[in-house]
Amino acid sequence: MKRILVILAAIVLLAAGSLVPRKASADVSGDQIDGIVKQMTLEEKVGQMLMPDFRNWQKKGETKATGLTVMNDEVGSIIKKYHLGGVILFAENVTGTEQTVRLTDGLQKASPKIPLLITIDQEGGIVTRLQSGTNLPGNMALGAARSEKFARQTGNIVGSELHSLGINVNFGPDMDVNLNPGNPVIGVRSFGSNPDLVSRLGIQTIKGLQNQNVASAAKHFPGHGDTDTDSHYGLPLVNHDLDRLKKVELYPFQQAVDAGIDMIMTAHVQFPAIDDTEYTSQKDGQKIMVPASLSKKVITGLLRKDMGFDGVVVTDALNMKAIADNFGQEQAVVMALEAGVDIALMPAPVTSLETERNLASVYKAVLTAVHKGELPESQVNESVKRILKLKMKRGIYTPGQENTSLPLDQKIKAAEKTVGNKKHTKQEQKMADKSVTVLKNDAKTLPFKPKKGEKVLLLAPFDDQIESMKRSIQSLVDQRKIKPVAIDGYAFSGKVLDSRVKMKIAEAKYIITGSYVVKNDPAVNDGQIDDHIQDSSKWATVYPRAVMKEAMKRNKRFVLVSLRNPYDAANFEEAKAVLAVYGFKGYTDGRFRQPNIPAGIRAIFGASKPDGKLPVDIPSVTEPGKILYHYGYGLNLKNGKPLK
Repeated sequence: MKRILVILAAIVLLAAGSLVPRKASADVSGDQIDGIVKQMTLEEKVGQMLMPDFRNWQKKGETKATGLTVMNDEVGSIIKKYHLGGVILFAENVTGTEQTVRLTDGLQKASPKIPLLITIDQEGGIVTRLQSGTNLPGNMALGAARSEKFARQTGNIVGSELHSLGINVNFGPDMDVNLNPGNPVIGVRSFGSNPDLVSRLGIQTIKGLQNQNVASAAKHFPGHGDTDTDSHYGLPLVNHDLDRLKKVELYPFQQAVDAGIDMIMTAHVQFPAIDDTEYTSQKDGQKIMVPASLSKKVITGLLRKDMGFDGVVVTDALNMKAIADNFGQEQAVVMALEAGVDIALMPAPVTSLETERNLASVYKAVLTAVHKGELPESQVNESVKRILKLKMKRGIYTPGQENTSLPLDQKIKAAEKTVGNKKHTKQEQKMADKSVTVLKNDAKTLPFKPKKGEKVLLLAPFDDQIESMKRSIQSLVDQRKIKPVAIDGYAFSGKVLDSRVKMKIAEAKYIITGSYVVKNDPAVNDGQIDDHIQDSSKWATVYPRAVMKEAMKRNKRFVLVSLRNPYDAANFEEAKAVLAVYGFKGYTDGRFRQPNIPAGIRAIFGASKPDGKLPVDIPSVTEPGKILYHYGYGLNLKNGKPLK
């Protein structure tokens, strides 16, 4: 009987197939990979090194490009023609669970010889692509919670959901050390300002992803955290010396390399301490320094030789203006590959058969560079070996074997049981609750304890945030954690405080105001708020400050909730109660887009125990050089004392 049970268990496991991640191959034969590469044509090898997106597609006869959600023969023909090694997906491609499984299945069928790396940016928090997945509170929230367990759970949740959908690479975690309060692109995507904290939480996230057999890519090397320019729009500069870079920016990446990270994604950032080679910008003829993504000294010299990384190096998107405007399409791709990069991400825009010529031009430029000896074929071979090794290690590619994955209908059923399931959302809520950071609670303003029928006024930048707050409060009422209250809400994006809203403040007993400021403006805090209130361009800081002043004047119970980068809490020194929740997405299309706002609401009404400690310093806005709230600071909501 025992023997029969063992046999039955084995049959069940075999039938389950990809219901659970296939184990990573511990021993990938170098000789086997060498043999495969020797049999490949140069065209096939170059194709492995190109990873375009098909975010939007315009089929022949259609009037405009729309999100590619269903695989078609046109896209398939491009994958085959250029022997592509992978593709990257965006939110436009992954609108539902069943739809995504069908799309990834179709993409892989277009590349039967060597399966694709199907990649995505599913960092968690404010950078999520899956429209049906678990969003999670994000890296800075994890930094506030100080929990390696939560970081590992994050990797496991994201990895299991991606794996079930047929996505085998996650471009995450972000391992930038965010030291610049004015950083417009990283902010809450970072675990914090402490290199050791970033390393510890980043490595646990990596382990969680890899545990689900999803390849992980640490980004943005050598570090995008201390910049004040968004490389989507300009070319940032990090001017620190090499000693400082090794202690701060490079430290988490070295730890990730030592821990066995699969991939490293580069940053389109200038690092003169590593490479001060100058180029003439195609944009304006000005002299610029080569950014890390295109620098041989950074990729081959620093990352490969000095730091000992022999995994796959992928660029950040090469269509970003930091690269596209200054170097041009073909030159940027060739320079990146010559520098030692293995995969050029988004090398050319391809949205139709007509715009296929963009990819053809890049493809030809790379082939020409090899034929001319500018890009040695031996270097191409090494890159392709690394790519194939990763595909084999993560169970994506098994040479000589047919695709043994489950039938499509079974894949769909498995994904529907995994993506956004109750276990994941329960873990997500616990992480978010623990991460909420109480920065001020003078006069025991919190928790709010409204009586039946008392009015709660919600003010936040956008409608989806108001909706998230409303639903979260109503949930507390439904659970009988607070008495039924009257809820009113108003989104103030781009507006000024008028008499109608002042009346709402006067009528309310409790006021919850969300702040969403990416970069603080000292002028708004100079005591001349009345002069600024008519300037709607400053609404992001001006409006919540004006609400705060009006509420204080009327002796209302008021709490300011920092919705994104916690640095904006410095704009509200006068407030008696201030929280940071590290996430701004609200409720849209029938679902909560992030758990952070609901977690803030639960903390405000005493329905949770927030334990968050600041993962960054918050500098004063009014007194340059002064730290208003220090790294590690956070209050116990119950007794008002600093957390230990």
